[in-house]
Amino acid sequence: MSKVTVVGAGNVGATVANVLAHENVANEIVLLDLMADMAKGKALDTWQQAPIDEYSTRIKGTGDYADTAGSDIAVITAGVPRKPGMSRDDLISTNAKIVSSVTKSLLAESPNAIIIVVSNPLDVMTYAAHEVSGHPSSKVIGMAGVLDTARYRAFLAEALDVSPRDIQAMLLGGHGDTMVPLPRYTTVSGIPVTELIDDAQLDAIVERTKKGGGELVQLMGTSAWYAPGAAAAQMVGSILRDEKRIFPCCIKLEGQYGLSDVYLGVPVKLGKNGVEEVIELKLDKEEMALLETSSGHVKEVMGAYDKMGLS
Repeated sequence: MSKVTVVGAGNVGATVANVLAHENVANEIVLLDLMADMAKGKALDTWQQAPIDEYSTRIKGTGDYADTAGSDIAVITAGVPRKPGMSRDDLISTNAKIVSSVTKSLLAESPNAIIIVVSNPLDVMTYAAHEVSGHPSSKVIGMAGVLDTARYRAFLAEALDVSPRDIQAMLLGGHGDTMVPLPRYTTVSGIPVTELIDDAQLDAIVERTKKGGGELVQLMGTSAWYAPGAAAAQMVGSILRDEKRIFPCCIKLEGQYGLSDVYLGVPVKLGKNGVEEVIELKLDKEEMALLETSSGHVKEVMGAYDKMGLS
């Protein structure tokens, strides 16, 4: 029996719950929100979809943390979404308080739950959740690279006129403008992408990927939800099925890549215990310099969080 709680019944949280329900990977999903009726309504809507799309996962909406007891995994999407002109970092003050409070409430009911953080600014919200959780770093994971690589792969598929299913990619670093896409580790059915696209096009796609979230905010007036929700659900699936899939995820680095005490996206193996292995790629000097720049930016925002004294 497996149970997943999703905190936040807004666009992202509701998408996580809906995608997970379709996957039939959990016996029960709890969708929790301070606006309990909204959570109940979206859960009921998703349950009424089950006979049509033929899944069996039970889904419950609630505003009571007692209903989350015994969760194996908790996905935190709660927080204020970005608005036009607002950076992820602008969200820190409000969302750090929310994420810290939610983490404490979740673990009071499910002390062994693996935490997946989706709230922005992602890297620092993962830090906030980890600080208040008391968990090992392997059990507090930020969803960033799964989404960022999806955007990168989608843009490449469009440019190359191929299926995105055939594109494999990797990127590192913070979830934002300082992320580090790695064209050297990008392939199309095993073919290095550099053999299929010129440098100028590839550079343009890399830059678009870095600003992928901002592009959607400008178009819609709020943050994305379909792709982020599906990305978090994919991480949950790998853990519950013990698939040991390799995804770029935000975790606390403890010496890997020569970096410590910083939360950055790196490739990890996700299984039933959370992060079961951190994979260290052999970066060249330019790639390492970009990763160090990204680390420096994340540490600055972590410092702003530290001054708030929430942990």
